Amino acid sequence: MTTAFITGASRGIGRAIALRLAAEGSSIAVGFFRNRSKAHEVCTEIEGHGVKALPVKVHVGDAEAIDRAFDEVGEVFGSLDVFVSNAASGVLRPLSEIDAKSWGWTMDVNGRALLLGAQRAAPLMSAGGNIIALTSAGSTRVLPAYGAVGASKAAIESLVRYLAVELAPGIRVNAVSPGVVDTDALRHFPDREGLLEHGRSRTPAGRLATPEDVAGVVSFLCSPGADMIRGQVIVVDGGAGLGA
Repeated sequence: MTTAFITGASRGIGRAIALRLAAEGSSIAVGFFRNRSKAHEVCTEIEGHGVKALPVKVHVGDAEAIDRAFDEVGEVFGSLDVFVSNAASGVLRPLSEIDAKSWGWTMDVNGRALLLGAQRAAPLMSAGGNIIALTSAGSTRVLPAYGAVGASKAAIESLVRYLAVELAPGIRVNAVSPGVVDTDALRHFPDREGLLEHGRSRTPAGRLATPEDVAGVVSFLCSPGADMIRGQVIVVDGGAGLGA
């Protein structure tokens, strides 16, 4: 039986990934930060697939908390096949208003969390495995008030390339970049409804991507059929990014 540790797995895209991998036979460590009750709900759903679920409290902006989380995962599961660095945060302000604390928080929770997580996951993947990071279009495109977060996402994508080489051949490392997905995270964006409508109107697929769409791509990247995909950023946006 395979095992996976997914940060930010109590809701949204992380939850969908956890349930998809559980349905395919993986035991899941459900990383969460604040909402323990939601994490336990997801664990109950995971166990309905006949696999093991472990709620793991982790603040991915805290290096010691990341160490404690991986210690717990290692003690319970013994090994790891998949690590998904999904939890994210950041300060949404114009760069002219970003102070040092906001910059450090955003970089630590997004970019550094992948680095430290990969460093801890790799020794648990002695038989090989997959590390997958979630990123966004803001890594390469300019979005309103997204400068600090966009820079942290660009750092994630750069780390993915370096890790893909350094951890090869046994461990595959890739990133998944969803387009606009209607999750709780969008509540923090200015003009959420306008963003959703803009996303719908410009997507050739005729609809927004869902958390389940993203989970399907993560599942594929963890499969033997994706063995030759390394260090890549897979965009899941229904073609929205193809327009001007």
